[in-house]
Amino acid sequence: MNQASSPIRTAAHVRPRVSYRPADTARALLQASGTLALFDFGAAATSDDPRWLHVPLHAPGAQPAPLELWQVDAAVEYGREGDVQWSCGGGWLFAALTIDERDHGGPQPAAEHAYTQLCAFLETRPQRHVQRLWNYLAQINEGEGDAERYKQFCAGRLQGMRDFFQQGFPAATAIGHRSDTPLLQVYCLAAAEPGERVENPRQMSAWRYPRQYGPTPPSFARAMRLQGDTSLAISGTASITGHASQHHGDLEAQLTETLTNLRTLLRHSALPECFGQNDPLKIYVRHAEDAEAVEDFLQRHVPDAPHLLLLGDVCRRELLVEIDGWRFA
Repeated sequence: MNQASSPIRTAAHVRPRVSYRPADTARALLQASGTLALFDFGAAATSDDPRWLHVPLHAPGAQPAPLELWQVDAAVEYGREGDVQWSCGGGWLFAALTIDERDHGGPQPAAEHAYTQLCAFLETRPQRHVQRLWNYLAQINEGEGDAERYKQFCAGRLQGMRDFFQQGFPAATAIGHRSDTPLLQVYCLAAAEPGERVENPRQMSAWRYPRQYGPTPPSFARAMRLQGDTSLAISGTASITGHASQHHGDLEAQLTETLTNLRTLLRHSALPECFGQNDPLKIYVRHAEDAEAVEDFLQRHVPDAPHLLLLGDVCRRELLVEIDGWRFA
């Protein structure tokens, strides 16, 4: 186990900070006090520091994507346990696994293995209450019917969870990457105290989706109100009302519907229906040629919110874009 530099201030009730930083500052950020996790997207640099996670998603343009930084006002410990890389500080925990599907026989057994490992690790930790999960898997839409890779992933995820989330699912994102290596990446933010699950009145709860979306419905809440706070960790949100996708083939209309869902979620949580300079958003766009139109939409509708635009496949083939992020109160 290693320990970063001396503590700033230990306060378990203080939320982590999430920001986007230039890619060339990576190693300096790892030396900073309170660095809980650092994510790079498509960059060539690597590190064996357990707080560093390389995510196999890329920016749609020629410029490298910014880094994503999680910080806490506390000393940070970090290490590895089996397949899990982890760090913790101030009552918060980052944990991640990167699994090669070829070692497990496909997306379903790989997801079961990943979630079995993750839940077993979390059961040993005081910060066992998962607030937010991210899932990135290769070629998410490949396959037909129940053989679609996303549906297989959903089945394996639920099998691996077993009864760990019997009190309710956390917020989550699932996005497809296009790496030649069939990697499954799962990571989470967990806390010493439980958060509060939030649903969107415009959308059916994901775990109640009808059979047409697969034998195992997705296992996530629309958002999580962070423990000891009114801030929201927001799940991947797309152009869906009820359980049905809307505006097939129309990027602008899908973005507008998605933003309506996000604002409804904020209103339902008694928060102002806006995203400001402290509320980072992550946008996943299916087609690189749509990136300019997405950037234009963001400048018109959420100009103050920091954002990170990544090329990724949404779990439904007809959906062109998905947005997740944070609303810090």
